[in-house]
Amino acid sequence: MTAEEMTIIGKSVNRKDAPEKVRGAAKYTTDYIAPDLLHAKLVTSTYAHAKIKSINTNEAQKVPGVQAIVTAEYCPGIVGVILEDQPMLAKDKVRYHGEPIAVVVANSEYEAKKAAELIQVEYEPLPVVNSPGEAIKPNAPLIHENHGDYRRLKHVFPEPGTNISNHVKIRKGDIGKAWAQCDVIVEDSFSIPQSDHAALEPRNSRCEIKPDGRVIIYTSSQSPFIVRKLISRYFNLDEGKVIVNTPLVGGAFGGKAAVHLEFLVYMASYAVGGRMVKLVNTREEDLIGSPCKIGLEAKVKLGSTKDGIIKAAEITYLVDGGAYSNMGVAITKSIATDCTGPYKIENVFCDAICVYTNHPFTTSFRGFGHMEYTFAIERTIDMLARKLKHDPLELRIKNAIAPGDTSPSLVGLTPSNIGNLKECLNQIKKLINWDGGRKVDMGNGKIRTKGISCFWKTPSTPTDAVSGAVITFNPDGSINLNIGPVELGVGSKTVLAQILAERLKWDINKIHVTMEVNTELNPVHWKTVASMTIYMVGRAVLEAAEDLISQLKSIGSIVLRCSPTDLDVADGKVFLKEDPNQHLDVTEVVYGYKYDNGNSIGGQIMGRGTFIMKHLTTLDHDGGKGVPGPGWTLGAQAVEVEFDAKYCTYNILKAVTVLDAGKVLNPKTAEGVVKGGMSMGLSFATREYFDFDIQGKVLNHNLRTYKIMRFGENPQYIVNFIETPQIDAPYGARAFGEHGIIGMPAALGNSLAAASDTDLNKLPLSPETIWKTRKEAAQ
Repeated sequence: MTAEEMTIIGKSVNRKDAPEKVRGAAKYTTDYIAPDLLHAKLVTSTYAHAKIKSINTNEAQKVPGVQAIVTAEYCPGIVGVILEDQPMLAKDKVRYHGEPIAVVVANSEYEAKKAAELIQVEYEPLPVVNSPGEAIKPNAPLIHENHGDYRRLKHVFPEPGTNISNHVKIRKGDIGKAWAQCDVIVEDSFSIPQSDHAALEPRNSRCEIKPDGRVIIYTSSQSPFIVRKLISRYFNLDEGKVIVNTPLVGGAFGGKAAVHLEFLVYMASYAVGGRMVKLVNTREEDLIGSPCKIGLEAKVKLGSTKDGIIKAAEITYLVDGGAYSNMGVAITKSIATDCTGPYKIENVFCDAICVYTNHPFTTSFRGFGHMEYTFAIERTIDMLARKLKHDPLELRIKNAIAPGDTSPSLVGLTPSNIGNLKECLNQIKKLINWDGGRKVDMGNGKIRTKGISCFWKTPSTPTDAVSGAVITFNPDGSINLNIGPVELGVGSKTVLAQILAERLKWDINKIHVTMEVNTELNPVHWKTVASMTIYMVGRAVLEAAEDLISQLKSIGSIVLRCSPTDLDVADGKVFLKEDPNQHLDVTEVVYGYKYDNGNSIGGQIMGRGTFIMKHLTTLDHDGGKGVPGPGWTLGAQAVEVEFDAKYCTYNILKAVTVLDAGKVLNPKTAEGVVKGGMSMGLSFATREYFDFDIQGKVLNHNLRTYKIMRFGENPQYIVNFIETPQIDAPYGARAFGEHGIIGMPAALGNSLAAASDTDLNKLPLSPETIWKTRKEAAQ
C-alpha cells in the first residue's frame, strides 16, 4: 500500500488517552482508596555493605495500628529474572544503601512509618566496592561470596570468585593484524555514573489475596505478565490464580520493568491474612531503594588509515550493575552486540563485563545502555577526526555502516534491517548548518560550537518474546481492540488503533482500545520495553485484522452469493468489489446473519492474532556471533552551544535529531517521543548523576539535590525523519521510542570539547567538571 493510498497511517491522530489525562480524570494505581486498605512502609539499610547482626522489632510492634512486620525469615528465598542472586528482603547482609530489610504493615501510612522508624538494625560494616574499576581489582571485597552457586535462568556467564556477574565477548576479524594496517591510533577512558529514572509517578503496588487463593495485584509496571510469572514461581502459586492489573502508568523509562515492590507487597498481604495492602515509594525511596540506571567505565581504542578508514576497535566496557544482577547482565549483552556504534569496522575485540558494586541495583533505562557506551565511542571518533585533521561529520559519513556490511555479532545487513545512516548525516549537516561554522568566536569570551554523534540500537529481546491481539465487535459496529502492552504515556495504543483502522479501512473513532492491562483478560505481551510495542503488537493486530476480514468475507459470501475473493471490507461494510452498492453492514453479520424466515448462520466474529520473535539467536560465548534483534534503528544528532571560556558555563542553543523511522505512523506522536528523549539525554549529560560518598551512600537522594532539566531550560529542538521501510514491521515502521536519548550526551560532549579545547570524558558535563578537566590538562 502506497502513502497516497493510506488514509490514517502517516496522520497525526489525537491520542486515545488524551481526554482523561488533560481533564485530570485518568486513574493511576495510587488513586485507589478504601476504608479497609492497609499501608506498608519499608525499613531500608543505612549502610552500603554490612553484615546484619540483629533486627529488633519489639518497640515497633507496640505502635498502635501495626498489623504485621515482615523480615527475611518469612521470605521464600532469592529471586532474579536472569541470575537468581537477590533476596526479597536483605538477609545476613546488606549490599547497597537503601536496600529493603523489613516491611511494616499498619492501618495508616503514618502508623506504618512511625513503627518503621522504631525498628533497630545492628550492623557490622564491611569494605565497600564503590566503582566498576574497584570491583575487578584482584583483591576486591566480594559482594556475593557464593555467586557461582546461583541458579542461572538465561544465557549469562558469571565468573565465580570475582565480582563479575556477566562477561560478553565480541570477536570479529583479526584484531592483531588490523593494528598493522592503522596509520593513526587513538585511545582513551570514559566514565558515566549511575543515575535515576525520575519518573513523575514513584513506583507503587498493592495486593490482596482472596479466600479462594486468587492473588490480585495492582501495580505501576511495564511488565505485568512478568510480575504474574515471578509471583507464581517464587511463591509456588498457580499462575492462573495470579491476576495482575496495570492502569495507566505515570512515566517509567524502563524503571518499572523490574519486579521488586510486587514481591514485598505480596508478602505484606500474606502476613495480614490476605487483606489489601498498599506500598508506595517516597521519592527518596524511589531514588535509592528501587533499581536505577547503569553506570559505565569504558576504554576505547580505534585505529584508522591516514585517509580515515577505521580498521580496528578494541573496547572494554565495565558495567556498574550495582548490588544485584537484575537487568544489568542483559544490558551488558546489548551493549556488546552494538559495541562499535553504527560504523563499518571489520576488526573488533570487545569485552563487555557486568560487575557487582555496592551501588543500587540496575534495570532497564531508555536506550538500554546505548546512551552510555555511545558517549565513549562518539567522543573517540571526534578524537580520531582531530588527530587525522578530518571533518568529524565527513569521517562519520566515510565509515557509516550500510547494507552489505556486518554487525559486530556478524549479522548480515540489508536496507530493511539497517536503514540509511549516510542520508541521516547528510540531512543533519543541513539542519545544524554544519558548514556555516563549527567553531565561531562571538567575542567577549563567548564561543559557539557544534558537535555531532551517531547512534544505533537493536532491541535486546528474548528469542521467543510473544504478543497477542483480540478484536471484537459491539452491536453498533464499533470495534474493541484488546491488547496487552502498558500505556506509558507515549501513545502506542493510539498508533496500534491506527494500524487496525488502516487495515480495516475503518473510522478510528469507532475503534476502542483497552487502556488498562489485566493479565486474566488481555492477551499476553512480553513487556512494554525495548521500543518493541508497535513491532510486536502491531504484527499481532494485523494478523487479527486478517482473521476478522476472512470471517466477514466468509459470512458475506453466503449472503451475497459469491466467492469470498469477490468481496472487500471497508467503512463498516462487506461489499462486492465490482459493485460496492451490493453490500452488507457489519452490524448484520458480526453476531451472525439472520434471514427473513428466521434461519441464522455464522456466529460472533472475533479476530485473533499472535506474534513471536523469529530467527533470533543467543550469542556464541567465545566470539559473540548471533542475531540479537529483528533490526536496527539508527540516526544522527547534533548540538550547538554557546560557551563562556572564562567561567566554563554554557547555554545549549539547538539540538537536532535525524533518524530513519522506516515509516512514520503518527508524525506528532513520533516527534514528541523523540523530543522527549532528547530532553532526557541533555538532562543526563548536564546534571543527572548519583553522588556517592566513600561509604557508597547516595548523597543526593531527593529532587532538591538530584537535579533534572526543568521546563524553560530546553533548547530549540528539531526532529526530522527519513523513511527506509523495515519490511517485516507494520507498514515498515522501525522502533524508535528510546532512540532520541542515545546520542545527545555524546553530541553535547563533542560540542563542549571543541569549545573548551579539552577532552571531556566524564558525565555529567557541568561547568565545574569542565573547569576541573581544563585545569588538570593544563597541569
